[in-house]
Amino acid sequence: MAIALLVLAVAASFMIGTRDVQIGTVIEALLRPDRTLTDHVVVLDLRVPRTVVGLLAGLALGLAGGLMQGVTRNPLADPGLLGVNAGASLFVVAGIAWFGVTSALGYVWFAFAGAAVASTVVYLIGSLGRDGATPVKLALAGTALTAALTSLITIILLSDGDAFDRFRFWAAGSLVARGLDSSLPLVPFIIVGTVLAVVAARMLNALALGDDLARGLGQNLVVARIVCAVAIVLLCGSATAIAGPIVFVGLAVPHIARWFTGPDYRLILAFSALLGPALLLGADVLGRVIAQPGEIEAGLVVAFLGAPVLIALVRRVKLAGL
Repeated sequence: MAIALLVLAVAASFMIGTRDVQIGTVIEALLRPDRTLTDHVVVLDLRVPRTVVGLLAGLALGLAGGLMQGVTRNPLADPGLLGVNAGASLFVVAGIAWFGVTSALGYVWFAFAGAAVASTVVYLIGSLGRDGATPVKLALAGTALTAALTSLITIILLSDGDAFDRFRFWAAGSLVARGLDSSLPLVPFIIVGTVLAVVAARMLNALALGDDLARGLGQNLVVARIVCAVAIVLLCGSATAIAGPIVFVGLAVPHIARWFTGPDYRLILAFSALLGPALLLGADVLGRVIAQPGEIEAGLVVAFLGAPVLIALVRRVKLAGL
């Protein structure tokens, strides 16, 4: 079912937009491109890059959300809540304002650095005290850091009008105008993050039993958390560099996957890798339809759809059972 949803979302991304293209024309454009035909040019130059960006960003965010919820044992954890997106955004803003960075490939190094710094700070703050890094303390530390970093971002942007103009389009979470030349170089980082997520899946099943029981089963907690942290930084940094700080994908997708899979993180991460891009591409297609002849960015549509999901999650009594 997850594969079918992803295939449907990819097909819709190729076909639907300001200029609708029939599926037969899409297949012909992909197999036998003819640049004298307008529909082929639309598919090759606009729809293909947009769909690839959605696939890459959705995959990265879905996996990162599953990893964060598993390693923190917090059902509300996602890259936005724990400050990772805010850290990546702050460093990207600094790159735009102070170093003149304008491309996604340039953003990625700042995004990696910001995600790593934010993750480290949140973990150190959440580790203070005798209880160590509990899920509640990590969530509170992430929320506080997000608020502080957002204030710094606002201060930088208000003091630099040119940086604000460049930042606002990137920050909207749009899949538009993100060419293959700027997104494909990030594929190796996403592949490494995905491999680490696969390695971490069995570790997350042990961590879900609690630190004491996981340690009793022979699980090295430090190694498990380092592997997860590196994977999260690579995935979140890549997704943020490609499409901007998109929220709710990392939060909602693992919960949707859990409806089909149960508590096994090997299956949760596998389904998240399929449902993440399906959700993001679906939101992008919906944004093209509801505001014609204009468009609404995918990040805004996801945020609109994610709000009721977040409310439903907060109201569920069984959240503490993760």
